[in-house]
Amino acid sequence: MKIAVASGKGGTGKTFLAMCLAQKLAEVDPIVLDTDVEEPNIGLFLQHNIVQTKNVSRPVPGIDYDKCTLCGECAEVCNFNALAVLADEITLFPELCHSCGACSYLCPENAINEIDYYIGSIEIAKLVHGGQIFTGRLKIGEAYSPPLINAVKDYATNASVVIMDCPPGTTCPMIEAIRGVDFCILAVEPTPFGLHDLNLALEAVHMLKIPCGLVINKWDGDEGVIKELKEKYNLPVLGKIPFSVELASAYAKGEDVFTILPELQEIIESLLDQVRSECRERNISY
Repeated sequence: MKIAVASGKGGTGKTFLAMCLAQKLAEVDPIVLDTDVEEPNIGLFLQHNIVQTKNVSRPVPGIDYDKCTLCGECAEVCNFNALAVLADEITLFPELCHSCGACSYLCPENAINEIDYYIGSIEIAKLVHGGQIFTGRLKIGEAYSPPLINAVKDYATNASVVIMDCPPGTTCPMIEAIRGVDFCILAVEPTPFGLHDLNLALEAVHMLKIPCGLVINKWDGDEGVIKELKEKYNLPVLGKIPFSVELASAYAKGEDVFTILPELQEIIESLLDQVRSECRERNISY
């Protein structure tokens, strides 16, 4: 059972919700993936011990000038303008390269051999209360994160229960993170911005044909929001986490949020029951 926690924008409580799920599922030793590689932070709220750190690279073109004739074919076929042919050399802009391999494959002189380009690292750690956490950290200045996100996801290929804290928004990193999951929980805040960006997130989820449900965070008790969401999107509202200054403060300090807001236990358990029911209907083990 692979559960992604995503959102249309930042600040909706996505990491908070993923943390709560990881704590409630601790007894089954879940795999927690932090695929928000540009700003990974779920590890700040889950006690863990780092076991090892692995570097991650992706292939970029390396030029063999003994064979290269500076014909410019490689620059012509690059859709991302990552190569520029100058008078006596070829300049590579690795941050623009998408590692598609077209330049290497189509070079008439076989003068391009792909080399490794470091893009970040993955921290592998054991959760104190059960399970493992894999945290992707993108290299500062690196603009292309999907290869690192995929490298993080590879660690949970055969896991029975996976909880994924996804990048915010609806750009390529978010799409790459949720691709292939069994269920997507969308964290929503009941504000005009939150509801607007929910539309974008739902387009992404529907495009990938992933079952999903909504969790309203910072809920102020307005039942009209619930009615509007159900009528407009025809999706289940899996839970409502009330707005609470005390809860936000405890979360920021790394304190036990279930102690601060006891009803949160029931909210998360009900959410999990609904996700399990959906997975059961689709014959997905958990």
